[in-house]
Amino acid sequence: MTANPAAIDYAHMARALLLAARGTYSTAPNPAVGCVLLDAHGAVVGEGWHHRAGQPHAEVYALHAASIRARGGTAYVTLEPCSHHGRTPPCADALIQAGVRRVVAAMQDPNPRVAGDGLRKLVAAGIVTAVGMLEREARELNRGFVSRMTRGRPWVTVKLGSSADGRTALADGSSQWITSEPARADVQRLRARASAIVTGIGTALADDPALTVRDGALDLGGRVPLRVVLDSRGRLEPDLKLARDGLPTLVFSSDAGAHALARLAEARPAALQVEPMPADSTGRIDLHATLRRLAVLECNEVLVEAGPRLAGSFLAAGLADEIVLYVAPTILGETAQPSFVLPQPLRALSERPLYSYHDVRRVGPDLRLTLRPVET
Repeated sequence: MTANPAAIDYAHMARALLLAARGTYSTAPNPAVGCVLLDAHGAVVGEGWHHRAGQPHAEVYALHAASIRARGGTAYVTLEPCSHHGRTPPCADALIQAGVRRVVAAMQDPNPRVAGDGLRKLVAAGIVTAVGMLEREARELNRGFVSRMTRGRPWVTVKLGSSADGRTALADGSSQWITSEPARADVQRLRARASAIVTGIGTALADDPALTVRDGALDLGGRVPLRVVLDSRGRLEPDLKLARDGLPTLVFSSDAGAHALARLAEARPAALQVEPMPADSTGRIDLHATLRRLAVLECNEVLVEAGPRLAGSFLAAGLADEIVLYVAPTILGETAQPSFVLPQPLRALSERPLYSYHDVRRVGPDLRLTLRPVET
């Protein structure tokens, strides 16, 4: 019985995506990429994945493993091979020099420096190319990189922990701990995936969070997510963890707020940076400008861990690409604080933002709901 060529392509691309996923926590600001190489007879002779920025790309590892057996073979790669000189040479050139006959890419590279040039270079060298196998899965894997390259801003995840009646803290602000230890451990993976973790000054003052990745089992490749505090009036206090633990923290403030924080920043120049940021119509830090600046700083994904007002502002501005809500089986009552406070109350149900359940699963005794905006 003759094997189905499409099924063969699917199987090898699925394997390449599994390899690529190994770099989820360590490759930023680069995309996570995997590669599977077959010889001329269809046998797998090399595999590779991009480990971290500055190190060889997935194709290079696979070609090294395959050696001369790559000649006349097929390469399955989860992202179009690069065509430009960055910190590493172009992978398209390496595939050409190896004598590969066919290249199957899950998706075209959204980076304007590539954007089809790698595939065109392969075609010009006589290599057969195909694009689109498991493209949706490939885009999901690198959603932050795709967002930064195509929209000029990172992918934004808003994370909250709440009771079953949608409350995130008691009236006095007490919130430790509503959700379970398994849920809090799961949050560490969200933090590890993020290039930056954003919070508001209210949360910083009330909870004194560290916003660090505490799970040592996650290999970040030496990368530390940037902590970002939105502090329009310059209220960050020197004894808060975000100001004194020596890890990278960026404070976005107004001109006056930045001036108020200048002495604190001068005392801790290695870790604490303060930047003036434009205000929106309400006088708060402009969230669109914030995300554009984080994109310039090569942040692919941003995790928002904040109070109900800042979380609600991200939703109202249409900047929340997904909401991850950990729901504990408990009730806090009507006097407790809500999950979201929208800048303007809804005048009609037709104005409500609509979401779909992208994923629902149990984490310990809690539920983890992943919601994404409904495309209209």
